[in-house]
Amino acid sequence: MRLAYFPGCVALDSCRELDIATRLVAEEVGIELVELEDAGCCGAGNLQEYNPEAALALNARTLSMAEDLGLDVLTVCGTCQLYLSRANVALRDPETRERVNRLLARLGRRYGGGVRVKHFLQVLLEDVGPRRLAAHVRRPLGNLPVAAFYGCHLLRAPGAAEDAEDPRAIERLVEVLGGTPVTYSRRTACCGFHVLTVRQDVAVKMSALGLQEARGAGAQALATPCPLCHLVLDAYQHKASRAVGEPLNLPVLHVSQLVGLSFGFDPARLGLRRHLVSVKPFVRALEDTEVVKA
Repeated sequence: MRLAYFPGCVALDSCRELDIATRLVAEEVGIELVELEDAGCCGAGNLQEYNPEAALALNARTLSMAEDLGLDVLTVCGTCQLYLSRANVALRDPETRERVNRLLARLGRRYGGGVRVKHFLQVLLEDVGPRRLAAHVRRPLGNLPVAAFYGCHLLRAPGAAEDAEDPRAIERLVEVLGGTPVTYSRRTACCGFHVLTVRQDVAVKMSALGLQEARGAGAQALATPCPLCHLVLDAYQHKASRAVGEPLNLPVLHVSQLVGLSFGFDPARLGLRRHLVSVKPFVRALEDTEVVKA
């Protein structure tokens, strides 16, 4: 399987460990990631708000790069998935596509509308499939309780197969990897990333409530499909703890890192040392229950 890889900005910079983990897991399951080396940011909602036409053209440019390669686009970010997918839907309209193509023509590009946008979580569960995934699990999660944090963007992306109010994809993935999914009400809430620079206190309280509820439900780790959620839930967790008046100490893993751990990759290779909230307690618990498959 070959896919045009669009990691987005955060996974290539602030949380580059997520890009590293994605590449390791993709190679393990036979996915060839083809770089879109000159692709720009998806706009992250900010450009869409300020200049919708520029945002549409920017994402059409990225889609045209994948189309030139004859490949669908792979994302690892809920926000990238949302805005690339929305652009793709808008560009199905012939008049809209032609208008945007007049802009792309200045760059020698054109988009015909023939590309699909897929998130890594979807690819793992639907294209690779539970049976093939399970075959690569060398270190089952030992029934450790893992909570999902979907965030708000992935579930609102056009074409999302999940029920936005009651998604089950991460829970299914946790079960395939040998863990126990933890369900709680705020797993589909916003992490607060998009208000972080305006009202950090509000953003931190938003993430704190989700972390607190997941921890109270028994989770020993949180799995998210979005680098933006990962950044807020991990890097700002010390402030979240102060906001709710108690230590949270809940490790946050991108789904690619969770899969990588179950595949037997060394935690250091998955970039877990870069996390501000230590993942060591979860790794130790995993080692205590470890049954390594041949």
